[in-house]
Amino acid sequence: MEKTNTTTSGFISQLPKNIFSGFVVSLIALPLGLGLALASEAPPISGIIAAVAGGIIVSIFGGSNVTITGPGNGLVVVLLGAITTLANGDVFQGYLFTLAAIICSGALMIIIGQLRLGILSDYFPSSAIQGMLAAIGISIFAKQFHVMLANTSIKGDTISLLASIPDSILVLFNPEYRAVAIAALVGIISFLIMVFYGKIRNKYFQLVPAPMWIVLLAIGLSYYYEIFSSQPYPIDTSLLVQMPDDVFSNFPSPDFSLLFDLKFISVVLAITLISSIESLLSIKAVDKLDTVKRRSNVNKDLTALGIASIVSGFIGGLNVVTVIARSSVNVNNGGTNRTSNFFHSIFLILFVVLFQDQLRRIPLTALAAILVYTGYKLAAPRNLKDVAKIGKEQLLIFFATIIATITTNLITGILIGILATIIIHFILNKSVMFFARNLFKPNVLMFKEEINGNYFVSVKNFSNFMNYSQLKRRLDTIPETQDAIIDFSLCDFVDYTVQESLIGYQETFKRKGGSFEITGLDIHGTSSEHPLAVRSLIPFSKKIKISATSNFTKRQVDLQHIASNFSWQYDPKKNIDISSVQDFVFFKTKKINYINNSIYDTQSIFKISDIEFSEGEFIARTLVRTTVLTINLKVEIPKFTLDKEGLLEFVYKFAGFKDINIQGHPDFSKRFYLLGEHPEQIRSFFKDELVLFFESNPYYHIECNGIYLLVMRKERLASIKEIKALLDYGTRLEKVISSIQSNEIVLKSPKIKS
Repeated sequence: MEKTNTTTSGFISQLPKNIFSGFVVSLIALPLGLGLALASEAPPISGIIAAVAGGIIVSIFGGSNVTITGPGNGLVVVLLGAITTLANGDVFQGYLFTLAAIICSGALMIIIGQLRLGILSDYFPSSAIQGMLAAIGISIFAKQFHVMLANTSIKGDTISLLASIPDSILVLFNPEYRAVAIAALVGIISFLIMVFYGKIRNKYFQLVPAPMWIVLLAIGLSYYYEIFSSQPYPIDTSLLVQMPDDVFSNFPSPDFSLLFDLKFISVVLAITLISSIESLLSIKAVDKLDTVKRRSNVNKDLTALGIASIVSGFIGGLNVVTVIARSSVNVNNGGTNRTSNFFHSIFLILFVVLFQDQLRRIPLTALAAILVYTGYKLAAPRNLKDVAKIGKEQLLIFFATIIATITTNLITGILIGILATIIIHFILNKSVMFFARNLFKPNVLMFKEEINGNYFVSVKNFSNFMNYSQLKRRLDTIPETQDAIIDFSLCDFVDYTVQESLIGYQETFKRKGGSFEITGLDIHGTSSEHPLAVRSLIPFSKKIKISATSNFTKRQVDLQHIASNFSWQYDPKKNIDISSVQDFVFFKTKKINYINNSIYDTQSIFKISDIEFSEGEFIARTLVRTTVLTINLKVEIPKFTLDKEGLLEFVYKFAGFKDINIQGHPDFSKRFYLLGEHPEQIRSFFKDELVLFFESNPYYHIECNGIYLLVMRKERLASIKEIKALLDYGTRLEKVISSIQSNEIVLKSPKIKS
């Protein structure tokens, strides 16, 4: 009961923040809703209806926390195509068919959510999605650029619209078209406001979002001509927002007569596909912004979005999706829960009820300018540059998706992007059978380690967008307050999509107090110097210099920082000189392949390295990578091996070794297995301070070959956190041994028999 009261009081105390945030979001949603509807050739009010239906229904039934819902940018191209083609050019009838398609799409989204198929978003390669979004941006830009310049007569596909841009610009200089000059000027000024709004650092000016400034100035221009000017308003009514006298009556009736028509079905599938992708991407992105560090239930949200789309379609609105830009504004203005989405809808209703006359004064050119800027942001050259940095193969996927989407449709475009990604992965690995053999095999092993409670996840064979769901399912079961280590040592190929997704996990774990470390990627070749570039054990044609810091994995960058903090050296390169470790008992029956990622001090006392070695031969041969610390003692001491009591005890006894007990320390003898060829010399060396050190610190496997100590914990690569602990342990152990040596308790070399 007390918890309920606390929750209720917290909800009430946060209500003012969410009301204010909902109001700010509504200032953006109003012009965008009108603009997106107009860009789709739908009635302007249909965009507002979608925002209202989405805000109310998703805030009640949704599974996200701070997201905002409404009409989305990604659907403009699909809806425009549907409205203009389903009825063979009859726009109003096409709109009625499209409403039916939106309702059917909503039903499909409910099914997707109920079947918990939100995970399907993981099967889309990142570069293909970026290409699809860029293609949508290009299409929006191409269509709305002409409207921004008050030229609504130019029609056609995206390519022809782009080719006609010079014509629309030249028309402005034709004296016969002076009547549209003012409208075009409003569009151009509106676009400049969108471009330069972010550069104005006045906190009062920033209280009003850029789209709302455009609306206010455009409406103000209308009132100026009405009240202060003797000249008539220069913008023709055909270039103003058209709204019915009573927006809450005479809702259009969706037309389901094309329900089984192939063209209609393709529209439904396209709306569902883009709605799902846009919403899932937005939900993931907004979860990273959530100050309370919550994770959304995407399947519950998809169900709610489906319900909202059905309601919206029946009352004449567009489909409902989760939108990233408005959600970001919500978080930045203090939105903390779903009520901000609800209040943004309430404010939209108030705007439409109270300011219908003012909405009819908004020029279409001003709304088009907002969309031109939106399209530009989706397809900005900077996005192309960012994709090119990741690798040339990502650029091919990106362009293949763009070209296919623009020349065909969104579904074909994304399918071409997926196909291009698969073919490129085949080429990079020089094998089709490698993927065919391993695609449906379990490739993820996860367990919780007993010693420190770490979650260890090992990935083998390959990891890309086709089988990432296997890895994601395991990762989602790990509490974000714990420590997780993801090891790709046994993985031949890791693509960009997987690595990008894992970065999201790293950020979430870090925010919630856990750690999420990725190991084993530094042995792979890369397609570029980007830290998230495709990595493969098969060499790429272009060799990337390992010395380039930009090509380091996150773990290697962290290792470099550790070395810098100690004023030590870091060498990432593979080294086949294994003389420093081959003389230890642990490696006697193992074949060491190389040492890499070495950190060492200038006095050559400490050296921590990753080591790859093989165990067994032929079919039983397995590769293992582990992290070890070696300590140069300078003065010889007895040879010994120290390990935790347990399973190894039986192995040692079976091999004829006997545990050496230290007198006066029964607890030590119970907890540790100590062995060596000269028990008396070992007992003499294990003084009280050394025994106390081992008893009061975590367990490590320790060997001494006379001059060097080998310290290691597990037969796997250590995480950065574990490496720091290992270095701390090793430096303190060396001090204890040096203290024993300085007290002349160290045995002299001649007395030690080899």
